[in-house]
Amino acid sequence: MSVPHFGHVGSYLPGDAFRSRLELRLSGMHRPVRAGIAGSQHTGAESIVLSQVYEDDVFTEDEIIYTGQGGRDPKTGHQTTDQTLNDRNLALLKSQETGRPVRVLRKVLDEESQELVFRYEGLYRVVGHAFETGKSGFGVWKFRLRPAPNDRRA
Repeated sequence: MSVPHFGHVGSYLPGDAFRSRLELRLSGMHRPVRAGIAGSQHTGAESIVLSQVYEDDVFTEDEIIYTGQGGRDPKTGHQTTDQTLNDRNLALLKSQETGRPVRVLRKVLDEESQELVFRYEGLYRVVGHAFETGKSGFGVWKFRLRPAPNDRRA
């Protein structure tokens, strides 16, 4: 297993786009090919991906409400069970505790190519969390992230 990396990777800047989850992995921006949270309960979250699959995710210019991992039916995208505090969700709690930055990537439509890409949004800090009933009626972990101070934003 590789050593965790918190903060920017190489020369990548907010606004840079990646064509696939594999490209994210190979670049070092987000190591898991499927999971939305990279990290562990021991070190914290290095990066997260908003892939438009969790119905309770909210992205605004000022903050992100990121739904934790688990309990989702991959076919319908709806929660079918309550989420638990698994290793990946605990990674986000650890990031809140340590204050380490989390790289945020988001699946968006590229205006030029009209293809879905993963855009690097920059560094964020986890500033809060709650266990709440989501849109499908099941308990979900919601993590509140805000842009990290002094981030090199595009």
